[in-house]
Formats: sequence, structure tokens, C-alpha cells
Amino acid sequence: MPIPKAELHLHIEGTLEPELAFALAARNGVELPYADTEELRKAYLFEDLQTFLNLYYELMAVLRTERDFEDLANAYLARAAAQGVRHAEIFFDPQAHIARGVDMGTVVEGLWRALGGSETNHGISTRLILCFLRDESADSALRTLEAAKPYLDRITGIGLDSAEVGHPPVKFREVYEAAAALGLRRVAHAGEEGPPAYITEALDVLGVERVDHGLRCMEDEELVARLVRDRVPLTLCPLSNVRLRAVDVLAEHPLPAMLDAGLLCTVNSDDPAYFGGYAGDNFDAVRSALGLTEDRLRELARNSFVASFLEDDEERRVRYLAEVEAYEFS
Repeated sequence: MPIPKAELHLHIEGTLEPELAFALAARNGVELPYADTEELRKAYLFEDLQTFLNLYYELMAVLRTERDFEDLANAYLARAAAQGVRHAEIFFDPQAHIARGVDMGTVVEGLWRALGGSETNHGISTRLILCFLRDESADSALRTLEAAKPYLDRITGIGLDSAEVGHPPVKFREVYEAAAALGLRRVAHAGEEGPPAYITEALDVLGVERVDHGLRCMEDEELVARLVRDRVPLTLCPLSNVRLRAVDVLAEHPLPAMLDAGLLCTVNSDDPAYFGGYAGDNFDAVRSALGLTEDRLRELARNSFVASFLEDDEERRVRYLAEVEAYEFS
């Protein structure tokens, strides 16, 4: 069994495997522009973030009903459990669904049909994080937060994703202030394709508690020192970074240097159906490509639980951390 870990950077729509996409398309009468799963898999080769996003949004057309979202989440949870995930904080993109005529309730209720039983059925505790699309307007984000209010008993926090360049964090100051007033936890994608200044802005303007990606912080020594001092977690996604050309090859990933600098790094899968691996696959890949020791892998697993939004259940966090310390590598 893989080392116990938490997954903190996972887009549920990005777990849509070709086989499930075709099954849901058939169920909902949606015609996909691909002959079969093999042809679709060939489309999972991307030049950059935008070419990935184009396919990502195109395939969302198959997600129509509560049952679809339930099946999507259960498929992810089954795969994650097999890879050692014990706790998952799952992103979802309601604006992308609302734009297709699928309302907030259908998405949240459908996901919750799986997440509500995730511990019993999969041995995984879960949290749900609503993400705003940064290439949509700030007004759209505010409307989305308003639409989510009836479901806040099931939503732990908010995030910010999609195309980063040209959409600085400050654009979303108002919606983050509103979310903070509602008691929601706050994270944001920053420093993947965008500059280190986006990370600083996410901290200062949005008040984020965790930075998703944050890869480019290494270009700014003062920022690194701040992140280390304040113990701000970074949710890195190594296989994603290679697929989207943020890093040329995995052997050149800055993860070891980031750990050596004292940064609170975690390893996650991002959009695993598209990027070639789930959480355990990412651990295996960095272990192999970067020569990480067992102590380093244990540190990454420990970090994932330390960085989790488990303040409402510290006993659970302590239990998970004990599992990490007791784990014996084979």
C-alpha cells in the first residue's frame, strides 16, 4: 500500500477519464468529436495551459445530472484510495457548468452524493472547495458565490483557477473579502505560469492560506523567505508541470530545492486524467526522477496533512500523521 497522504490540489472535472467521458456521453445523448477512447487519449497532449483548458471545457459537456457528478467523484475516490489518499480537498468549477445550463445545486448535490459517503465507501475524508474561473469577470465570481450560499454547509473554501496570465489576483479582491466574511477558507492558483508577484498579491490582497502551484516563487528570494517564515503551504503538481511545459522534464523539477529551502511543499495530481497520474503516481514519479529519499517522501506526506483544512477535526489530523510516521516503505 502506498504511503498515506492528503490530496490538496485536485480538480474533480480533471479526473474525467476517456472511458467515463464516453459512457456519460452515451447516457446523456452527447456526441463527442472523437471516434473512440483511443483517439480521445491522443488529444491529451498539450502545448500549454490553454490547449489543455480547451479540451477540459469541451469534455465537460457530458456532465449533466447529479448522477453524472456522483459517478465522476466516486471514480476519483476509488482511484485515490488505491494510491494511499486518506483525505482529499476537492476543487470544482461551477461557472463552467452554470454556463452550460447546469445549476449549482445539481453540481453540489451530485458531488455530495459521493463525498457524503466517501469515508464509509472509500476510507477517504473529504472537503469541497469552490473555484472561480479567473478568465471570467469579477462580477461572475460574485454571482457564483451568491448561488453557492444555500450549500455552504458542504463547501469548506474557495479557490481561483483557469488561465493565469493577464488575470492577476487583485481582480478578485471583492469576492475573496465576501468569502472571508462567510468563514470560508481561501486558496488560489498563483505562480504556475504567472509571475512571483501573483503569489505575493494572492497573499496580500486575497488573504490566501495556501498557494496552489507556487512554482515560480523560487525566482524571488524574499518571497521564498516569507513563505518559509509564515509556513504557507504550496500544493505542487509535478506531472502537471511537465505536461503543461512549466518544467521541461521531471528531472529538472525544483521540488528538491524547494524542500531544501524549507518550503512547506505538498505533491498532488491537479487534473490526473489529463496529466498522466494520480497522487500516488506523482509520488512515485518524483521519487524516481528526483531521487527522493524515504525521509523526503515521508516529509511530503506529513506536509500534506499539516497543510489540510482539518482544523475542525484535529483528532483526525493527528491520526493521519501517526499513520505517516508508522508507514514502512517496501
